[in-house]
Amino acid sequence: MKFLLLSFTIALCTLTACAQGGGDKSKRPSPPATVTETLKSGAQITINYSQPSVKGRKIGETLEPKADKIWRTGANEATVFETSKDIQVQGKALAAGKYGLFSLVDANGNWQIIFNKDWNQWGAYSYKADADVLRVPATVSGDKKFTEKFTISVDKNGLAHILWGDYNVTFTLE
Repeated sequence: MKFLLLSFTIALCTLTACAQGGGDKSKRPSPPATVTETLKSGAQITINYSQPSVKGRKIGETLEPKADKIWRTGANEATVFETSKDIQVQGKALAAGKYGLFSLVDANGNWQIIFNKDWNQWGAYSYKADADVLRVPATVSGDKKFTEKFTISVDKNGLAHILWGDYNVTFTLE
């Protein structure tokens, strides 16, 4: 009985430490990454995300994004998108602030980029559509260059890229 109690206590402590994000996040299988860029308008864009790797898995089947399911646009905690000034995303207004960045891919491969006011969450498990601030369509490029490690980039001209497997998804920030 003491052995079971000790085992349970150790397991509980381990799960609690993992759930709290304890330890060195750079040692995770999907390590953290940050992209920061100042647009021509002077708005500073910062995106904090985690970088999963494909590792031979099939995107859309055993690996996200999966058709018609909200994705955190990365791994681990929800991806956080922050802008220091009001901007336009694909021509639609987004106020200065911090947002959860989510994606939705339909069965035809069309992408939507979602900015949600609940940015401080793990994955998309507690995602609520009624907290969406903005949804915009994104462009999926015909460029099929393979990217093993999930990567987000933004250039000074405001072109944002999501590179993942065979996907090159773009949207504009102004």
